[in-house]
Amino acid sequence: MAQPISQSSVDPPRLDVPVERFRRYARGRIVYFWKRQILTMIGSAYLMVMISPLMGFLAGAIAVLGEIIDYINLNHQLKALDRGRAFGKVSDRASLSATVQALSISICILMAWFMPQTVNGSQFALVFLMSAALNAGLVWPYHKPSASSRLLVYGITFIAGASAEFFTSNGGFDAYLSEAISMLLMCYIVTIVLQFVIGSYARQTRSAQQILSASKALEASDRQKRKSQEQLRRLSLVARYANDSVVILTPRGEIEWVNEAFTRITGYTREEAIGQLPSQLLNDPDTDPEVSKSIGKHVREGKPIRAEVLNRCKHGARIWMETNIFPVRAEDESVEMIVAIERDITALKEHEEELAAAKHLAERGEQSKSEFLATMSHEIRTPMNGIIGLSDLLVEHDLPDDVRSYALTIKDSAGALLSIINDILDFSKLDAGKLTIDPVEFDLRACLASSIELFVPQANGKGIYLDVVEDRPLPNHVIGDDGRVRQILLNMIGNAIKFTAQGGVTIKTRLTEEGGAYRLVIDIKDTGIGIAQDRIAQVFEKFQQADGRTTRKFGGTGLGLSISKQLAEHMGGGIVVQSTLGRGSTFSISLTFGMPRRASDRAKPVAAQNAEIQPMSILIAEDNKTNRFLISKYLQGLPLDICFAHNGRDAVEHTREHKPDLIFMDMSMPEMDGLEATEHIRAMSDIRPHIIALTANAFASDREACFQAGMNDFLAKPVKKADLLGKLSKFSAARQANPL
Repeated sequence: MAQPISQSSVDPPRLDVPVERFRRYARGRIVYFWKRQILTMIGSAYLMVMISPLMGFLAGAIAVLGEIIDYINLNHQLKALDRGRAFGKVSDRASLSATVQALSISICILMAWFMPQTVNGSQFALVFLMSAALNAGLVWPYHKPSASSRLLVYGITFIAGASAEFFTSNGGFDAYLSEAISMLLMCYIVTIVLQFVIGSYARQTRSAQQILSASKALEASDRQKRKSQEQLRRLSLVARYANDSVVILTPRGEIEWVNEAFTRITGYTREEAIGQLPSQLLNDPDTDPEVSKSIGKHVREGKPIRAEVLNRCKHGARIWMETNIFPVRAEDESVEMIVAIERDITALKEHEEELAAAKHLAERGEQSKSEFLATMSHEIRTPMNGIIGLSDLLVEHDLPDDVRSYALTIKDSAGALLSIINDILDFSKLDAGKLTIDPVEFDLRACLASSIELFVPQANGKGIYLDVVEDRPLPNHVIGDDGRVRQILLNMIGNAIKFTAQGGVTIKTRLTEEGGAYRLVIDIKDTGIGIAQDRIAQVFEKFQQADGRTTRKFGGTGLGLSISKQLAEHMGGGIVVQSTLGRGSTFSISLTFGMPRRASDRAKPVAAQNAEIQPMSILIAEDNKTNRFLISKYLQGLPLDICFAHNGRDAVEHTREHKPDLIFMDMSMPEMDGLEATEHIRAMSDIRPHIIALTANAFASDREACFQAGMNDFLAKPVKKADLLGKLSKFSAARQANPL
């Protein structure tokens, strides 16, 4: 039966969304199902009256059955689409039910067409066919496959009806022609109407697309405008309430706008600032003119710049400002405005000045400390030189046993005092970061053996054993600081023996090779008093021992372990300890040594270290009477012409008059010190004596100062006889090898 035009048919479809257009088509068919059945019932009733009740009922049943099939299928396909079924399958199945529905209508139309001749059924059938075709065409924009299927079925129905009409016409060709023209005219009207409706839909769709696009563009523009306005509002609030001063300048550099922070920092209101040049408004008389020129140049050229400038506030206070100036350019690259963001860094500048002053004070304090240590080192080592030297000379003589005992006690006490002085000086150098490691090639096995040998008499005197265990022979040649190695060993072995009353001390060495270097671990295990577990970490702290009673009973400064540990760390190792109170301790020393060059490449040692001392003239420049006496005793019996100078000035005059071959020059003397005296002597063109420094200052910087002044060698106080004679032998051998 004829179908009404549903409301969904006249609504414009959504743009370019086939799925949504199909949804509108299906929902329209479902919503207007009952309205379509009203016309179906009217058609069925017409057939009941005109033909027979059975024929009318049968036609109505067939039409309703087709509608129900289409209704159920479309409802099912909508749900399937929501569940994710592919749209292609949904569309095909909807087209199939549309074909079935069109066939049911076509059957009813053909039944009306071929009513008995007494009833003009063909006209009634054509009207219904035209109505069905129009309805099918109107849903073309929403689902073309369904519309195409229906129109195809209706077209075939029209052809079938027209053909049957031609063959069954009783009025001849003229009567059929009249009816045919009527049918073609109705087909033409249907075609024109469908073309107009479809074209109207297309125009409506394009118009809707344009309106929608324009609406979206307008909405996007509006959103962007609101977003830009919000950003501008926020930026305005940020600039207004920022802690930093914000200044907007014209391209000419004049103030155009300032925020509240500018007023708070400088004291100038916005009205007072606008139109002014920042330099004229804020510069202090002490403002660096170069900075001002640089800022002005960058502003005029439209270039960014960061600078620190001294300003003066309205109330006269001076402030330091960190300013960041950058241009804002228009689309044509011209400078539209200049923005300056300034921060008050006065507190930071004051802090920098305080830090600089504190650094200067610290440097002066460090210098004063170094000078104090140098002075104290000289003042203490100078009398120590006399005590140790004279006690050595006393021991060399045949003395009664009690006198020898006194002399040995003096010698041992002086040695202990010198060890404490050395520890304090080493600690000071470590604390100041001035202690250096001087790597040389030396005999590791001999170094260890000689260090241990020094403690054999002490161990024997206490009745304890001193054993050495090597897991493999130690190399004869390694690269390291043998003096520092010996210092660590003397400290650690000395402590082990000092704190052991029964049992003994075992020294075990473990040597490995790692990455072209030797790794030596020395375990010093004793059976002494041990250390409590909660005190182990404390033993390596400065001026600390495991127990205060230890200091009172055994003595010591508490610096030895701290210095040894730091020395070991400077040599690529360290010291760790394991201990049980009352059962003893094990100190493990790890050290790293370089491997020397091949023996064939190794430098040959200078011969004649013990060569015979040749006759020569010697000047001893020393202000301390005891040291002069001691050195003269050391040199007694040698073929030397010895004379003395009591200060640096006397040394210069004596050198000019007597031209000595060798000078032992004390570093610290009245009137003129050893460095200045050496410089005066080196200024003499015809005199080139060999000068050896005598100094109690144990810093590497003192040695460098000696060499820079023109000295040839260095001898530390307290001067030992063997060291003094060694220097003489070395110089004598050099003179023999090179008489000139």
